[in-house]
Amino acid sequence: MTTFVVLVEDRPGVLTRVAEVFRRRAYNIESLTVGHSDQPGQSRMTIVCDADGDSARRLEAHLYKLVNVLRVDNITGLPSVHRDLALIRVAAPPDLRAQIMSLAEVFRARVVDVALTSLVLEVTGTEEKVDAFIETLRPYGVIEMGRTGRVSMTRGLDRSPGRPESGGEAQPSDVADGVASV
Repeated sequence: MTTFVVLVEDRPGVLTRVAEVFRRRAYNIESLTVGHSDQPGQSRMTIVCDADGDSARRLEAHLYKLVNVLRVDNITGLPSVHRDLALIRVAAPPDLRAQIMSLAEVFRARVVDVALTSLVLEVTGTEEKVDAFIETLRPYGVIEMGRTGRVSMTRGLDRSPGRPESGGEAQPSDVADGVASV
């Protein structure tokens, strides 16, 4: 899997144009997470797709052609932190509630809502951890679930991918022959 971190202007239609780059080239987006960045007027996207090295470089170059795209980084080979969040409503009759809450402790999940016959649990971690927690809860009866998808950030770099050095725009030195440096 390839993971891109894309910094974009907060404008209507940007998400559609970014997704269209992948659709036109027949790449399925496995995970897409978008949220505000640390800079006003900019959003940060984490996009995961199944692309090899050459295809990833072409996708990166095509993303840079979009007007509202400020920076694109392929962080696949870099030391990174990846997290996923899930909210899971599980059937929890009173006689099983303590058992479910003990499982939540093992996975460092939190109870965020309690109803007469169910609990809503919040778990964050790697995709594998979240998947394992969901599978552990299935025998109790998962009623509803929502997941964020992967959010990623590189480890220990002074200048983080996804954040332009100055001016909020890709620098000419970042792009060589239409392909951004990684």
